[in-house]
Amino acid sequence: MSPLHPTQVDTELELHLVVPDAGTVPLRVTLSYTTEDPFAVTAAFAGDGLTIEWVFARDLLIGGLDGPTGEGDVHVWPSWGSGRDLVLLSLTSPDGHAVLEADATDLRGFLQRTLDLVPEGTESAHVDVDTELATFFA
Repeated sequence: MSPLHPTQVDTELELHLVVPDAGTVPLRVTLSYTTEDPFAVTAAFAGDGLTIEWVFARDLLIGGLDGPTGEGDVHVWPSWGSGRDLVLLSLTSPDGHAVLEADATDLRGFLQRTLDLVPEGTESAHVDVDTELATFFA
């Protein structure tokens, strides 16, 4: 990666796992965004010797800063009930369900760095459709 032309944005955030009747539990996550997959953000949760990755649309996080968004396994929405500017992420898999709190300012900062790299609406200009199709059909 060239410092003059970055192709990836990474940041480590502290999220909080919401535990019913017990408050929250801090959880470190690394968010990654790359021009190689300009529509997606990867969230990597590491612990106990393993890493679990979730990949979801960048637009989902952007939309979730201002209002509820998502369907299926991932939902994102803003929350001000605690007096803090938070974004909640709901993740559902066959193994369970988790609700995570993220500081909206931290998330907004990460997303702004991704938008500086690939502005909204220009994602498809970063995708080599011929290569993607060749990989898909190989």
